[in-house]
Amino acid sequence: MPESWPFLLVGGITLFLFFILGFASRKLKLPSVLGFILLGIALAGWLGKSGEALHYIAEIGIVLLFFILGLEFPLQRMRDISIRIWPAGLLDVVLNLGVGLLIALLFGLNLVTAILIGAVVYASSSSITLKMLEEKKRLASPEAEFILALLIFEDLVAPVLVSFLAGVYTGAEISFPSLGFLLVKILAITGGAILIALYGFRKLSVFVERYLEADFMPLFTIGIAFAYAGLAMWLGLSEVLGAFLAGVMLSETGRSKELEHLVMPVRNITLPFFFFWFGTTISLAEGIPMAGLLAVLAVWSLIAKVLVGFYGGKIYGLSPRASVRAGLSLGQRGEFSAIIATLAPPQLRAFCGIYILITAFAGIYMFNKAPKWARWVNDRFFCKPGPEIKAEKAS
Repeated sequence: MPESWPFLLVGGITLFLFFILGFASRKLKLPSVLGFILLGIALAGWLGKSGEALHYIAEIGIVLLFFILGLEFPLQRMRDISIRIWPAGLLDVVLNLGVGLLIALLFGLNLVTAILIGAVVYASSSSITLKMLEEKKRLASPEAEFILALLIFEDLVAPVLVSFLAGVYTGAEISFPSLGFLLVKILAITGGAILIALYGFRKLSVFVERYLEADFMPLFTIGIAFAYAGLAMWLGLSEVLGAFLAGVMLSETGRSKELEHLVMPVRNITLPFFFFWFGTTISLAEGIPMAGLLAVLAVWSLIAKVLVGFYGGKIYGLSPRASVRAGLSLGQRGEFSAIIATLAPPQLRAFCGIYILITAFAGIYMFNKAPKWARWVNDRFFCKPGPEIKAEKAS
C-alpha cells in the first residue's frame, strides 16, 4: 500500500479484508485464524508506516484475548480443574514441550531456541478445537469434557510459559540466578493478583452489579486489563500473563459473563490484527528453513497429541474408543503457538509460521476423521466394547 495513504484508509481496507476472510472461512468450514496469517504473509512489505500502528492494535487484541480467558477462571474453578486433569496435563507437557525441546537440541539448536521450539509445539489451538467440536456436534460426546479440561490446563500453563520465555529469550546465556529472579517475579505478580481478587474485587461485586449497564463500565474493565498487563511488562514479564491475571481478579466479582460481553466487541475487532501482524513477520523468500527439523516436529507433535489423548483420556476415565477420538482431535496448533513465535527472531518466525500452518491443516483433517479412525482402532485392538460402544452399535 502506498506510504501516502492515511492510516484510517489502510485500517478500513484491512478490516474489510478480514470480513471477507471470515465469511469465506465460515463457508469453507475452516478456522479464520489461518486466513488472517496467510493474508499477513501475502501483504508483508506492503503496509509501510501503517505497520507499526497495526502492531499496537494487534497487541491490544492479544491482551484482551487473555483477559477474557482469565474471566473464565475464578480461583475455585482453577483449583478444581487442576486437581482432576493434572496427570494428563503433565503428560502433555512432557511429550510435547519436553520431547519437542529434546528434538530441537538433537538438531543442534541452542538451549534457549530449543525451549522456544518446545513451547511452540506444546499447546493445541483452543479456538480451532472449540470451533470444530461445535461444528461437528461433538460437544456432548464423552471425550468433550476431557478435551476442554486439557485445553484449560494448557490455557493455565501458556501465559506462564510465554512470560518465562519473554524473560529469558534475550540471546544471553541462561543462569540459575536469573531464572530464580524471574520465578520470583512470576510468583509475586500471581500472588498479588490472588490477594487483590480475594480482598478487593470479591468485595466489589455489589458495585459491578449496580453499574453493569453504565457506559463507563467498559472503561473500568479494559482499564484493569491494560494496567495489570502493563505492570507485568514493567516487571519484564509478558503482558499476556498480566492480562490473564487481571481476568482472574475480576472473575471474583461473580459477573464474568457480563464483563466478557462488555469487552468482546473490542476483542473481535482487534484480535484478527494479531494473526495478520504475525503473518507479516513471516518471510518465505529464502525457502523453508530447517526443513528436516520441521518435518520431524510436525510428525511427532501429531503423534504426541494422540498419545496424550489416549493415555490421558484413559486416566481421566474415558473408554478406549473415546480416548482415541480425543487424541485425534488435539493435533491442531494455533493462537498460543503464534504468540510464542512472536518472541523468536525473524528467521525462526518463518519456521514457526510454517509449522503452525502444517499442524493446523493436518489437525483439522485428523479431527474430521477421528470418529471413523477411532471405530477402526477399537474394533481392531479392543475386543470388549463398553456401554457407550454398545449403544452406538445398537443405534
